[in-house]
Amino acid sequence: MGNVTLIQLSDIDSNIYVMGDTVIDSGTGFSFTRLYQLLKTMKIELKDIKHIVNTHGHFDHIGGNGYFIEADIAIHDADADIVEKGDTKMSYADFFDGRLKPREVRTRLKEGDVVSAGGMELEVIHTPGHTPGSICLYDRKSGTLFTGDTVFSDGIGRTDMPGGNDEHLQASLDKISSLQVKRLLPGHGEAVVLGPPKTLGEIMSSPTAPEEEDEQA
Repeated sequence: MGNVTLIQLSDIDSNIYVMGDTVIDSGTGFSFTRLYQLLKTMKIELKDIKHIVNTHGHFDHIGGNGYFIEADIAIHDADADIVEKGDTKMSYADFFDGRLKPREVRTRLKEGDVVSAGGMELEVIHTPGHTPGSICLYDRKSGTLFTGDTVFSDGIGRTDMPGGNDEHLQASLDKISSLQVKRLLPGHGEAVVLGPPKTLGEIMSSPTAPEEEDEQA
């Protein structure tokens, strides 16, 4: 998708977005061989990735951080301790039968910070609800919105996991509903690439509007 490459490793891994020397989210860490092969096809080595931005602290988004040994990690301040302490409860690692090693967080993100990646200037928008430190990343120039597990192409994030909160999620959806979006790049599932930009509110209220994730999802 232009300057963004989407890697999907398995049904349980988060989407991994690659932009130059930066990745957004890293999956569970269970699919090393497949990730290595895909990056090799892209002529990228693991050591070439210098920056990881985690959209929140769940294991399926942060478990693969350890693959990128040369990379520094950025995550919202409210979820940063999950990474630094290797918190298996708040990361939900035990649900995935995974283990989480503590890892230093270089940058504790906050509302309004800007992350440069792949020629984009990604504004950090704090969108709690799925977790306390969930974020979206928005490039106003291109209309690109990385939504983590706040919004998907066919649903919204669940709130029945550690740190989830229905009211906070609704407030977050209201907060980002007016953003002009041309590319919606979620934490799982398919990307949504539009023609003329639409507001996120228009996308979600369309006849094919996303419906809330069911328990199986």
